[in-house]
Amino acid sequence: MRLILLNVFILLLIDFYIYYALQKSSIKWVKSKLFKSLWWTYNIALFFGVIASILLNIPLMLRSVILVAFFLTFTSKAVYVLVLLIDEIRRGSVWVRRRVISVIKKPGKEVRQQELDANTISRSQFITRAGIVVASVPFATLSWGIAVGGYDYQVRRQKLYLPNLPKAFHGIKIGQLSDIHSGSFYNKKAVLGGIDMLLAEKPEVVFFTGDLVNNKAEEMRNYQDLFSKVSAPLGVFSTLGNHDYGDYFYGKEDSPKKRKNLQQIKEIHGLMGWELLLNEHRKLQVDNEQIGVLGVENWGTGRFPKYGRIDLAKEGTEDLPVKLLLSHDPSHWRAQILENNRDIDVMFAGHTHGMQFGVRGEHYQWSPAEYVYKEWAGLYQENQQKLYVNVGYGFLGYPGRVGILPEITIFELIAGNDPVEHT
Repeated sequence: MRLILLNVFILLLIDFYIYYALQKSSIKWVKSKLFKSLWWTYNIALFFGVIASILLNIPLMLRSVILVAFFLTFTSKAVYVLVLLIDEIRRGSVWVRRRVISVIKKPGKEVRQQELDANTISRSQFITRAGIVVASVPFATLSWGIAVGGYDYQVRRQKLYLPNLPKAFHGIKIGQLSDIHSGSFYNKKAVLGGIDMLLAEKPEVVFFTGDLVNNKAEEMRNYQDLFSKVSAPLGVFSTLGNHDYGDYFYGKEDSPKKRKNLQQIKEIHGLMGWELLLNEHRKLQVDNEQIGVLGVENWGTGRFPKYGRIDLAKEGTEDLPVKLLLSHDPSHWRAQILENNRDIDVMFAGHTHGMQFGVRGEHYQWSPAEYVYKEWAGLYQENQQKLYVNVGYGFLGYPGRVGILPEITIFELIAGNDPVEHT
């Protein structure tokens, strides 16, 4: 409760600060009674809406609208406050100069002081107006990311060269989805459009690498029928992500409700025809030749849960020439797979979302995610071991994407060495 009250105080302080700055500007329309009424009605309504979204079980669609409005509003206000603080610093330096001049009292300084006063007023007005323009940039960008980016599915193609791949698997196509986060969706038609894009690629096998929901199994109620359409001749294999365990809703301590929720999520995988791999493996067979698909529960560094048991998943796979691992968190690759499990040929992961913001081109990519994760998007390789990080199908928190768009990955398995490595 103290934390909530502190946040309330900070938000109100920001609102009063911006309102006061606008009233001191030369912008006429912000001084009208209508602006005053709209400003405080909107901000107070938004404030109570956020509290209701946190404390009450309001409809998911309404909650999404409220949180989106708050996210966009707060981002723009934060930028505007930064501009105003810069002006405060500038005004403070001018004030100090004026005091110094008044103490020195050199001839001609009175005129100079009048010039400083004139410049102070004009510059402050300019900065106040410029701040409005600057603050509108993130608002417009993030609004575009919500309106367009969140469902702008991209098919990314990646060849995987595997020296030990049996010839029967040469050319096999694998589709990967990750981080669906169904509790964030609000457009079923768009979600179905992405599923159709995956199915149009006709992959022989599909991998899903965790985070089916944000917190609760009931989030899949309106989307289970859509994702049930995801099928492939050799099967759909899935694993769990950190959000699937309910830790962020029920807490990290065990409880009957939390156990029931997790069990329901596991059952949903089965109802959709997906084979959930919980620290176990399956053998794929084509023309009497086999490779292994291994799936572990979530294992991540830092605060993320460590339920994964790669040792259990590998039991009985000693004779398989190729092992493909599904593990939600890419940090698992460097922490356990590279050094201690060198027989894992490729690990498929998700989790990072590419922070849903950045730049991603054919030969260059950047996101704030790279300051958190060493491997955060695309293909990585050390020696003969590979990791692919899918930036996710859905979104979490910010209900959209800018630059780092939702991904459907299509892999082609190639028997042999990567020609690029030998040129």
